[in-house]
Amino acid sequence: MPVVKSMSRAVTKLLQSSGCGCRISVVPIRCLGISPRQVASDASFHSVSFSESDHPRVLITGGLGQLGVGLAKLLRKRFGKNNVILSDIRKPADNVFYSGPFIYSDILDYKNLREIVVNNRITWLFHYSALLSAVGEANVPLARAVNITGLHNVLDIAAEHNLRLFVPSTIGAFGPTSPRDPTPDLCIQRPRTIYGVSKVHAELMGEYYHYRYGLDFRCLRYPGIISADSQPGGGTTDYAVQIFHDAIKTGKFQCNLKPDTRLPMMYIDDCLKATLEVMEAPAEALSMRTYNISAMSFTPEELAQEVQKHVPELQVTYSVDAVRQAIADSWPMNFDDSNARKDWGWKHDYDLPELVTTMFSFLGSDSRIAQAN
Repeated sequence: MPVVKSMSRAVTKLLQSSGCGCRISVVPIRCLGISPRQVASDASFHSVSFSESDHPRVLITGGLGQLGVGLAKLLRKRFGKNNVILSDIRKPADNVFYSGPFIYSDILDYKNLREIVVNNRITWLFHYSALLSAVGEANVPLARAVNITGLHNVLDIAAEHNLRLFVPSTIGAFGPTSPRDPTPDLCIQRPRTIYGVSKVHAELMGEYYHYRYGLDFRCLRYPGIISADSQPGGGTTDYAVQIFHDAIKTGKFQCNLKPDTRLPMMYIDDCLKATLEVMEAPAEALSMRTYNISAMSFTPEELAQEVQKHVPELQVTYSVDAVRQAIADSWPMNFDDSNARKDWGWKHDYDLPELVTTMFSFLGSDSRIAQAN
């Protein structure tokens, strides 16, 4: 028993440090059946629409990650502060806690998650809880539990309670055999990380639940997301955030990817806008359940040149990390998002020059930027 408790503490600590929005209990995780609990066999239900209620009642899982807080802010402006509940297993900062409803929610605790949905009359669920690529590769069984078992809990509850469910996917859902320039919505994927595999699993399970049970499942494949609010975490696309911090602090930046490594990127405001737009789109307008979205595609060299327009003396060097480079070389260079633009009118606002100007305006100006301007 002491060994079990020790393992439990170690796993809990790892989860809390990763920000995945869930925890592991010493009680074994229950295996779920193929079909959702208490779902009628004829699957004649559908999601609550705006004609049936004034505003959706929203739950965001894993809400303290890069996107959850920003999404909650956007949705509260649109639907009212008390209609959007942010949740996670970590304690929020004061500004997050006092900005609107926040509750503890563990996606691996089926009963607790179900109670939250029932007690708060939830109609929309944004499922952001996940163990990301680096932590996932270090602990595959844990990533499998969080990213796959947690997803199954969410799918079952969403189907049972007629929710409109959003689950994000990623450029990491593609692999080295995928077409890279451009990458269409439907093609060979075959990722080589547990994170990517779990995202492909989420895409397919969501589509299956839609056709089998009528679940209103919606998914976007995000490119690399750039935000001034979050610190770089060592991910493959994080160089595109790190360069701004280094340009301001030291005027020197060392990139861990080759200068000509092209990847699709997006400013966070475009990402959040696309997420709301696809959730508000009429069901009959959607020709598929998972869409690529894109805004821009650039290389480290192109980004550095644009940054140097604001900080001319920025010195850029390259020290290639073999692991990150291999991952980047297996990912799309450009996303084909023509279906999103055709079906529900997706249109991005930020290209590379706007992105760079916006990042510097948020991170603050120092003497170097002031002199450049």
